[in-house]
This record gives sequence, C-alpha cells and structure tokens, in this order.
Amino acid sequence: MKAMILAAGKGTRVRPLTYDLPKPMIPVLGKPVMAYLIEHLARCGVDEIMVNVSHLHEKIEEYFGEGQQFGVRIGYSFEGYTDDKGEVVPVPLGSAGGMKKIQEFGGFFDETTIVLCGDALIDLDIKAAVEEHKRKGAMATVITKEVPWDKVSSYGVVVTDADGRIQRFQEKPAQEEALSNFASTGIYIFEPEVIDLIPLGTEFDIGSDLFPLLAEKGLPFYAQGRPFEWIDIGSITDFWTVLQSVMQGEVESLKLPGKQVAEGVWVGLNARIDWEGTTIEGPVYIGSGAHIEAGCHIVGPTWIGHGSHIVGGAEVVRSMIFEYTRIAHDVEVEDMIVFKDYCVSRDGEMRHISDCTDTIWGNARDRRIARRA
Repeated sequence: MKAMILAAGKGTRVRPLTYDLPKPMIPVLGKPVMAYLIEHLARCGVDEIMVNVSHLHEKIEEYFGEGQQFGVRIGYSFEGYTDDKGEVVPVPLGSAGGMKKIQEFGGFFDETTIVLCGDALIDLDIKAAVEEHKRKGAMATVITKEVPWDKVSSYGVVVTDADGRIQRFQEKPAQEEALSNFASTGIYIFEPEVIDLIPLGTEFDIGSDLFPLLAEKGLPFYAQGRPFEWIDIGSITDFWTVLQSVMQGEVESLKLPGKQVAEGVWVGLNARIDWEGTTIEGPVYIGSGAHIEAGCHIVGPTWIGHGSHIVGGAEVVRSMIFEYTRIAHDVEVEDMIVFKDYCVSRDGEMRHISDCTDTIWGNARDRRIARRA
C-alpha cells in the first residue's frame, strides 16, 4: 500500500518554531510529528511513502533518509529550483500541485493511495478506511471529524447526503457562512484518476481547488466519519495544548521517555538536578544533559529540552523549553514556549527575546531570560 505525506508548507501559524523547523519536524515528546505518522503507516501495511518537501527540506530528508529505520521506502519530491548561483530556492506548488508534479515525474499514483498532512498525530484504522472507500466505489475520500462551530474557520468542512457522498466542500469558511461542522482531518484516499483533474505546472490546493471541483462535477467523492484519535497541530496554541495533554497522560499511545526519578519526574541520561531547595511538581521531563540548579521551582506539565540550564531561583510553570535554553536567575516562565530567541504565550503572542518584558515573564528581574546555554 502507498501513502503520501504533505510536508512542503511553511507552517506560518506555528511560527517561531517553523523559522528553524519544517512543520512536520515539530517535536512531540522529543520526536518529530512526522515520525509518529510514518510509524503508524508502517504498522498499517504501508511500505512506500512519498513526501513532497520545500521549506527547510533538508531537515526532513536528513532525519528520515530513505526510510530503512522505519521498515518502509521513502521518496522525496522537492518543490523549487536551483538558481544560477547554485542556491536552492523553495517554491511550493500547493498540496494538489505537488501531487501532480510527482505523478508527471515518476507515476507514483498508480493505485489507491493514502494522502496525509504531516502535522497531526493519528491512530486511524487505515485498512478499514480503504475498504469502505473501495466498497462505495469512491474516487476520493476525505476522513472527517466533528469540530466545535467556533473552530470551523480553521478547517475545510463538508456537506454530505445520507450515504456520505459530498455535495459541498467549503475551505475554512467563516463561522457564520459554514454549512457544516464536519471538518477534514487532512487524511485523504485517492484513486489515480483524481490526479488527472489537477492542472500541470500551476499552484493548486486540495482544499481550496481540488475538493470543490470534485463536488461541482458530481464525481464519486465521499466523507468518512470514523472513530479515531486525531491530534492536530495547526497553530502554536494547538502545539502548547497538545504538549499539555500528552504530558498529562491523556493520549494513551504516547508515554513520557526517560527514567522516572521521583513522583511525576522523568529524566534523560546525564541530566542533573540539584534538589536542595528545589521543588518539582510533575509531570515534568528533564532532557539529557540539562541542569536544574538548587532553588528552582518547576510545575508540570513542563518539558525541559536537552542541554538546557535552569538557574537557581527560576520558576518554570506549564511550559515547553526547547533544547539548549538558559532560564536566568529569578525569572518566571509560565504557560510559555521558549524556542531559541523567541518566547510565545499559550495564546500565541510571540516576542523576540530582546523584547521580552515583565508583562510577559511575570516578575522577571533579568531581561537575559533565555540564552543559548
């Protein structure tokens, strides 16, 4: 069975993480989201996976290689060109345009294929979904989930008949204009004929262009509302929420790594905690090579990345601290993501470290809040 992972987008809603990482490489419990996807696909019998890449493509390619460590074959389709100076210039073609490029180049889509966005954690029974797709004689199927009405503007939504055939598809409608709250999960099943509908050499999107075209033409286009876990990382706020849920054990399939050294406290190899005057209320993970000085106060759910340094007197509460970050003396970090030179609140407010003030960091007395350790 074949699959394609959509990984060419810039991930603008997950900035600042995507300044330095392609969206599928965003870590959950220290492992890229896309790694969980590939592991799940392999368990479901998928053995050939195509990935379209563009923004920071080399980070995906270097991590996953040709897939041997996952027991699958992985191929890549780069969207862009090399200029006269030998510099690689990313030029995304849109999710559907990327599929067309792959088909024209090597004919990958020669059988029923699963297509997935590379930014969600799922446990979908793929074999059962494909069986239903074939039983209905579908040309295209989109897996859907019901979402709150105030969230519909973040998704494509479907209107179906009693048999699940899609009559209308709206891409990210305003709440007052939405005809449904059954949202696309970014998981699709396509027959090769679908690719024939995509124009060549132009930017073309699955949700904005291809799906409305399928519905307009009255082609066999279906929705499936299946029971499965779908954890979407669409925005930086989503990322913070997902980490909180995962660390609290609300996602059964994901467990904290490392060794448990105290109630609610897990550590990686070579982590150091100076316990004198330090209080840690779990769940907290402290990565390999990280140092927690005496007199710190850490409240979970909190993830402290490897190589980080939490100076005595600092307080870290319900936060995600990326690797090699230093939190200075007497600084409070609450409900934050700290990534390199940026800090982001749980509501998505982003500041460069040079602009961080007491209004963001609580009673911080030292503006040298986070520095590379």
